[in-house]
Amino acid sequence: MYNMKKNYLFILILLSNVVVFSQTGNTIYPFNDSSVSTQKRVDDLISRMTLEEKIGQMQHTAPAIEHLDIPAYNWWNECLHGVARNGIATVFPQAIGLAATWNTALVHQEADVISTEGRAKYYEAISKNKHDIYQGLTFWSPNINIFRDPRWGRGQETYGEDPFLTAQIGTAFVKGLQGDDPKYYKVIATAKHFAVHSGPEPERHTFDAWPSEKDLYETYLPAFESLVKDAKVYSVMGAYNRIYGTPCCASDLLLEKILRGSWGFDGYVVSDCGAISDFYSSHKFVPDAIKASALAVKNGTDLACGDEYRYLIEGVAKGYISEAEIDISVKRLFTARIKLGLFDLPSQVPYSTIKPTDYDTEQNRLLARKVAQQSIVLLKNEKSILPINKKITSIAVIGPYANEVPVLLGNYNGIPSNPVTILQGIKNRAGKIKISYAVGTEAPEKLAKDSLKRMQSDKLILEAMAQAQKADLIVFVGGISSDLEGEEMPVNVEGFNGGDRTNLDLPQSQQLLLEKLHKLGKPIVFVMTNGSALSVNWASRNIPAIVDCWYPGEEGGNAVADVLFGDFNPAGRLPVTFYKSVNDLPSFEDYSMKGRTYRYFKGEPLYAFGFGLSYTAFEYSAIRLDKGHVLKEENIKLKITVSNTGRYDGDEVIQVYFKQPESVTEKPIQSLVAFKRISFKKGERKEISFEIPASQLRHFDPKLGSYAIAKGKYELLVGAASNDIRKRAIIEVQ
Repeated sequence: MYNMKKNYLFILILLSNVVVFSQTGNTIYPFNDSSVSTQKRVDDLISRMTLEEKIGQMQHTAPAIEHLDIPAYNWWNECLHGVARNGIATVFPQAIGLAATWNTALVHQEADVISTEGRAKYYEAISKNKHDIYQGLTFWSPNINIFRDPRWGRGQETYGEDPFLTAQIGTAFVKGLQGDDPKYYKVIATAKHFAVHSGPEPERHTFDAWPSEKDLYETYLPAFESLVKDAKVYSVMGAYNRIYGTPCCASDLLLEKILRGSWGFDGYVVSDCGAISDFYSSHKFVPDAIKASALAVKNGTDLACGDEYRYLIEGVAKGYISEAEIDISVKRLFTARIKLGLFDLPSQVPYSTIKPTDYDTEQNRLLARKVAQQSIVLLKNEKSILPINKKITSIAVIGPYANEVPVLLGNYNGIPSNPVTILQGIKNRAGKIKISYAVGTEAPEKLAKDSLKRMQSDKLILEAMAQAQKADLIVFVGGISSDLEGEEMPVNVEGFNGGDRTNLDLPQSQQLLLEKLHKLGKPIVFVMTNGSALSVNWASRNIPAIVDCWYPGEEGGNAVADVLFGDFNPAGRLPVTFYKSVNDLPSFEDYSMKGRTYRYFKGEPLYAFGFGLSYTAFEYSAIRLDKGHVLKEENIKLKITVSNTGRYDGDEVIQVYFKQPESVTEKPIQSLVAFKRISFKKGERKEISFEIPASQLRHFDPKLGSYAIAKGKYELLVGAASNDIRKRAIIEVQ
């Protein structure tokens, strides 16, 4: 797109949405010739670079190489749920909410829109000759770490606790980002953080994870494997922590034996930011930056987020690493830039038709609303309090997050041009219904910072009670926010530590207010904001309706109102287990999966993985297998008849789990193996088909040191949640 050929100058002029180029020039180098193979282009380019220039390109702020007319490039860009940290952009629901849709087609559609906005932002930047951070095409998303413990503050960035759901949602997201052109990537996605990385946040630079081999291969690695093999993700980010004593960004096991060896990954690896410095400053694995940088590159980390690789010059001089080893990484990095079309004429790159203004569009806003609608999980609806009765004439909207924009956004977010708070969304839809509002109690993050707000708390409660007393219905909007949970945060609030959580309870001030409101005897709807599970035990017993909207994005308010008023029938499903207490969990620092997630937790959850209610009802019947046995290389063909027997049109998420034979030791209680989100008209009946590769029934056999598929009888469980199994069948693997 810019000044790509030696002695050719392409000046980007953006007028009337037309890209025009003028040129002057003499010699064309082979690396600029799109008719030459990518490998030859890269080899030619590398041959013209000095060692210092090569090393410069291995840091995320890659400088320009003027004698080759190669402009500067910044590898650090974010798009977890929309283009982030680069001004105005469409903000979709946080990743955990995206997982709650259980809708891979919708996820793909969202990611395609995000990559379009990423391209648009990039073209806007280069039209102004800007090549700064967050303005490129290499995005450090998605986060596919397993949300093994609800205390982890960054769990909001993930697709939940299940390896299969994470793999399916992540694969759809990556394919949507990278596009389907056979020659060029639309943008490049990055699977992070590789691997076994999920808190505690304050210890992420120092901890050493020692999961069992079974947990490593059955829980922590499968999503990464799927993104590499199925989605063809072209970038992987190494984690801060150590695994089995070695920093992840220098792990021969992870990067060479598994990633490149077993899985055949041919892209590039980037470190998490400052992770190379952790080798010597935190992990004490090597004595200094020279050995740290050499070790990281030799073991497969091609790009440093940070400037640590500047020490590679000394590393070569001291014999710790050779220029030939450095060349391997530099070639991988320039292969990526060539595959993005950055060295070719716009006319050759299909994505160059995207205009610099193709972001924050009305169409994208509508999609953000659709994703938010589908992410909302109805947790309780006693006496069908929802949808809101048409006889309701007044609603009191109360709570610390009712009129807050930040709670819509989560972390790693863009800036919406016209965000709709939950209060505003309710007002937009209310029509003649009278809407009143009172904050009731400030959010914990505000109370912690402002002593005046603490002193005013009694007054706020009185105002809220007065508004509630006059209303027919109370909508309480509370929970937690990404100002409390997130990445390595200095939060001084009870129940939170360093971005993580120390308990799972609703903040005390909100709990007390909710109990006071309940005593009024009015019907209450609790709209919950969160990026992780909350132990809302009292609310679950006493509040008639509970709606989980996560951090729902720029259209969150309208989407919540759509659900409350019945314009959209909720069908989101939990991608995580809601526990009754933090005391139900093992130590946060323990990376064993025993006692964690629906796959290994033997207690009774507050709300189970896969759970979610609807305004309608579904009946399951007539489960059928095409045959009762399969070979390991075959597919299991299963059909289930599902009927909408309720009063509304709606979606059902049909979930298939499996139990392994008794011969498999240390096995999960059950594991998700397939799912489909299907729309039904009122009274409609459909036969839903699943084709499940028998290979998905695999387990890791430590004795063999590899995956195996045990012969024997497997139980297939089909239902509406992990604890709501409607039909069962037995399949024998021969």
